[in-house]
Amino acid sequence: MTKKAEAKTYRSEIAGAVHEMISGAHEAGVVSLETLRSFDKACLAPIPVIEGAEIRALRERERVSQPVFAAYFNVSRNLVSDWERNVKRPGGPALRLLSIVQRKGLQAIA
Repeated sequence: MTKKAEAKTYRSEIAGAVHEMISGAHEAGVVSLETLRSFDKACLAPIPVIEGAEIRALRERERVSQPVFAAYFNVSRNLVSDWERNVKRPGGPALRLLSIVQRKGLQAIA
């Protein structure tokens, strides 16, 4: 079975080359998962934090309600409301999806 390639953002071109090399070494069984994770931290660019006002502006830019926006992210309307009011912060997959929507629009994850 073929692994689906995922787009990664690196701190630099050199960091990307090093990370790809270490990933290959991990797949070959030469590098441990712990070592690979330390290279992830060193080479991958961090995802910027998105504030509540930015999330609301993003949703309004896309002209969708909170329930519709929530459906795209597979979360509840209440959670979207909490994000917008800075009661809770999106993390993990939701934060990645928000950054994609911020750059490319809601249709990019539809």
